[in-house]
Amino acid sequence: MTSHLSILKLAVGGLIASAAIGAMAQEGHAPAHAHWDYRGKLGTKAWGDLEPGFATCKLGKHQSPVNIKVSQAKKAALEPIRFDYTGSAGEAVNTGHTVQVNLAEGGGIGLAEGEFKLVQFHFHTPSEERIDGKAYPMVVHMVHKNDAGQLAVVAVLLKEGKENAALKPVFDALPGQPGQAEPLKIALNPSDLLPAKHDYYHFTGSLTTPPCSEDVSWQVLRQPVEISKGQLAAFRKLYRMNARPVQPLNGRVLEQS
Repeated sequence: MTSHLSILKLAVGGLIASAAIGAMAQEGHAPAHAHWDYRGKLGTKAWGDLEPGFATCKLGKHQSPVNIKVSQAKKAALEPIRFDYTGSAGEAVNTGHTVQVNLAEGGGIGLAEGEFKLVQFHFHTPSEERIDGKAYPMVVHMVHKNDAGQLAVVAVLLKEGKENAALKPVFDALPGQPGQAEPLKIALNPSDLLPAKHDYYHFTGSLTTPPCSEDVSWQVLRQPVEISKGQLAAFRKLYRMNARPVQPLNGRVLEQS
């Protein structure tokens, strides 16, 4: 037991020392940019004007999130997502915009575009994605990066129900202050966050936070998973609302597997 805890502490220590690596592939939570928010003068409508590097937030034509109209999502021969996640030590970080989980070595996924390594996952409430206009109470965005630097996100929608056991280590370690990091007490396997069925909606979009960079591959799993009322309330004590409004499709085709 002592040996296991020592290994866990060493792995988490390594995570904290390399936090900048995770920041590089976050959904826009880069440290050197202008301050932004979801409401008020620094809110979503102002993002594109806060600094030149954020211009894509107002000029981009393939922005995320989107409203997925199920009847209009084209049935396509999409390849199944090849999930190859592994259990890992990690930490929960309060970024100032969300709670982000960094894992030492969480594995990755395989898509038609190739292999992508899991960089981090984080939360938005309510869900940024809407299905036929409906938002879920929360969504997990699992952010992946390939060797060429391209990003792919898997979104897991969360509905209110029973306690989510897979997320318990995270919600037991929610860091209360921006910049604060809390080590997870036990290893976490991202596979445990997934629903039983992996059918998904696919589209090309962007980061949903500044700088709103485009050409991001999005996979929104169709089946939601449950999270308890208490878990939702714990997150909302930190972030009552951290969701960008849906963006125009501008001719993009939504596909479903």
